[in-house]
Amino acid sequence: MHRSSTCNFMYGDLTDKNTIDKIRKTFDNYESQFYEVLLYTKNRTPIWLYMQVAPIRNENEKVVLFLCTFRDITLFKQPIEDEATRAGWAKFARLTRALTNNRNLVQQLPPLSKAEVSHKPSRLAEALQLGSDILPQYKQEAPKTPPHIILHYCTFKTTWDWVILILTFYTAIMVPYNVSFKTKQNNLAWLVLDSVVDVIFLIDIVLNFHTTFVGPAGEVISDAKLIRMNYMKTWFVIDLLSCLPYDVINAFDNVDEGLSSLFSSLKVIRLLRLGRVARKLDHYLEYGAAVLVLLVCVFGLVAHWLACIWYSIGDYEVIDETTNTIKTDSWLYQLALSIGTPYRYNVSGTGQWEGGPNKDTLYISSLYFTMTSLTTIGFGNIAPATDGEKIFSVAMMMVGCKYFPILKGNSSIFKPGPYVLHILVSN
Repeated sequence: MHRSSTCNFMYGDLTDKNTIDKIRKTFDNYESQFYEVLLYTKNRTPIWLYMQVAPIRNENEKVVLFLCTFRDITLFKQPIEDEATRAGWAKFARLTRALTNNRNLVQQLPPLSKAEVSHKPSRLAEALQLGSDILPQYKQEAPKTPPHIILHYCTFKTTWDWVILILTFYTAIMVPYNVSFKTKQNNLAWLVLDSVVDVIFLIDIVLNFHTTFVGPAGEVISDAKLIRMNYMKTWFVIDLLSCLPYDVINAFDNVDEGLSSLFSSLKVIRLLRLGRVARKLDHYLEYGAAVLVLLVCVFGLVAHWLACIWYSIGDYEVIDETTNTIKTDSWLYQLALSIGTPYRYNVSGTGQWEGGPNKDTLYISSLYFTMTSLTTIGFGNIAPATDGEKIFSVAMMMVGCKYFPILKGNSSIFKPGPYVLHILVSN
């Protein structure tokens, strides 16, 4: 499985060059063909092999692999004189081994006697030949399934899985943002989009109850009862909780604030669907560019999550609920002063703190801080001040010192040399 099907590692001095070219063209053109070729064993002993190549096609008529059959026909060719076969005992042992391995073929055809090594097809090849009208078309047949069962690798299911994958990334971005910034989807466009996502996730549950899966032994399971049992034991609960319309419930104005926070927190369960992403993207990990793109996307997603957590910590600590006072050392208070939108206490009206930066500015500032902390040590214009902010910053720097070198190392494979070692020296 780790060598070429052309058997080029078995070529030697007496291997016919024309036959080598024909074998290579057979694989390049996805053809069915047979050859007599002289190859060499591991101990450099020349042997004649009858090589038969048959392409195997899938249900889409695409060649997915080749079936190569080899038969030892050395006995029916002129023995090749070399140092390994000149001795009488070696020649006798070689003849005995050939007679044992080819007892049935010996009874059919007598050995040929020729004066020199010949690469022309022998009478044995004519007997073993399977022409184009005889050679069967090898194909991977799709397993027979009931009418209401969908194959997990069919075109429709593959396309559907990519749609679910994209929507999963969408929820991985929007769910933490909505939970941390406590946004109610009052915007009709966003509310419709989130409702469509919930409906698609619900349809995905129905399809999963009718989709085959691969069993422990590698077989395709198409029994409806086994499919339902397997799905109920694995992803059903997570998928069901992830498709509930939390955004529609939060959109109502009469929903209690505590209940709304609970529904917003339950949306985080949707992030568990990211466990399926690894299975979908596993096929692309052998490509360097795909690995780099994947690492960049994961890095941005982690920075987004940390930005949401960073804002949540600042929003929780900026106002002391017990004394109804504001903490002037919080990063939110300092940011509000620096951009000219300070917090103010409404004495005559609501009796609460108002003002401060808008949500867009807060998110951009949070993402800026997490990016600088993950890639470097930050610039100090946004800095942790409270104990909670400092603890979170330490944890974020530990994540950055582990993850960012991996991203940097994978991106360096696309840069032509020479490579330079950068050393950071601190006073």
